Amino acid sequence: MGRLFGTDGVRGLANRDLTAPLAMDLSVAAARVLASTGAFAGHRPVAVVGRDPRASGEFLEAAVVAGLASAGVDVLRLGVLPTPAVAYLTHALDADLGVMLSASHNPAPDNGIKFFDRSGHKLPDELEDRIEAALGQDWEPPTGAGVGRVRDAHGAVEQYVAHLLSSVPVSLDGLKVVVDCANGASADVAPEALRRAGAEVITIGAAPDGLNINAGCGSTHLDALKAAVREHGADAGIANDGDADRCLAVTATGEEVDGDQIMAILALELREAGRLARDTVVATVMSNLGFKIAMREAGLTVLETAVGDRYVLEAMKRDGYNFGGEQSGHVIMLDHATTGDGVLTGLHLLAAMARRGRPLDELAKAMTRLPQVLINVKGVDKSRAKTSPELAAAVAAAEAELGETGRVLLRPSGTEPMVRVMVEAADEERARELAERLAEAVRTHLG
Repeated sequence: MGRLFGTDGVRGLANRDLTAPLAMDLSVAAARVLASTGAFAGHRPVAVVGRDPRASGEFLEAAVVAGLASAGVDVLRLGVLPTPAVAYLTHALDADLGVMLSASHNPAPDNGIKFFDRSGHKLPDELEDRIEAALGQDWEPPTGAGVGRVRDAHGAVEQYVAHLLSSVPVSLDGLKVVVDCANGASADVAPEALRRAGAEVITIGAAPDGLNINAGCGSTHLDALKAAVREHGADAGIANDGDADRCLAVTATGEEVDGDQIMAILALELREAGRLARDTVVATVMSNLGFKIAMREAGLTVLETAVGDRYVLEAMKRDGYNFGGEQSGHVIMLDHATTGDGVLTGLHLLAAMARRGRPLDELAKAMTRLPQVLINVKGVDKSRAKTSPELAAAVAAAEAELGETGRVLLRPSGTEPMVRVMVEAADEERARELAERLAEAVRTHLG
């Protein structure tokens, strides 16, 4: 059996892979492991628990709360809130542990559990491994006054929105924006924060029913946002994913602005304000080569990590950087958040437009995207992606063809059963041809 924890917590099909008993057992194990580290020493432990609006989140929340309380942890239920809000409130409410139930951009039948330490950061691999190892172990649960108590946390939304607004450097007055909340966790928070920042706000994808999260909306489906921006004559569109840790955007004419472009814009803003630590941006190997070229020409350094916002954050914390992210729209502004925050990112992107008095399409010219083709190959044995000699030979041949005019990246997904094939080249037709050839090689050798 492979590692239970992926790059972003434990994730799978709710009630099949991720069951109520497993959620309860994980919560008990997390409480016991953290207690063994001394994290609860000298005080009664407290955890905050939040979720996105998936239907399965209702029973999984009950299971997590039951597990924590049975292990002697007092629980504050936050209700439906974005993942970065749970991370922030873990620290702001002086909790010892934060738990978020969400499968992010995945469809409604999936769900996931991720844990945050008392500072609002995701637990390191070592602690996740210890939690996994503790599953099913015998233990002596507390009784009487030793069991945890459960209550709802009132005012959590207001506290988080106030925190977001305190970070915005200028008013958004005069900007009209469409925000797509993906029928997810930001349905209340994002429109409220944007309006209070001064923007005129049109909202779509803000009627979650537990089953429609990410369904034809949000950062993974931008067509509805593009249409709404054009229909309303908006200056820009902002799209979150289901748990609002991502942000993508569209211009007034409906052109997509991806995470690399957003990072380029915000990195230059931070540098101009003298707040970009060591003039460095932390990005993953998936970032477009055009982003790296643009940052180099601007005199900035790009530090590369493995794919996954947790690895971006680890590098930022380790080396003292304060800004980084992913092409997918995870943007980490460490001065204000401990994880990717889509609502925060959208506010600061619009603030850049307001401060400079320039439209988003002009700001996005901070970098030129090289054609990049990504193919997700499903139904293969992703565990052999890095060890297959035949696949290694196919990748080497593609790299030899590209030379210094592009690059190839082939990697197993950390959260889904697939292998991702990415090819960049100066010409889109050539990139697609090579990507399809490599995708076929993946199917042949890993199928």
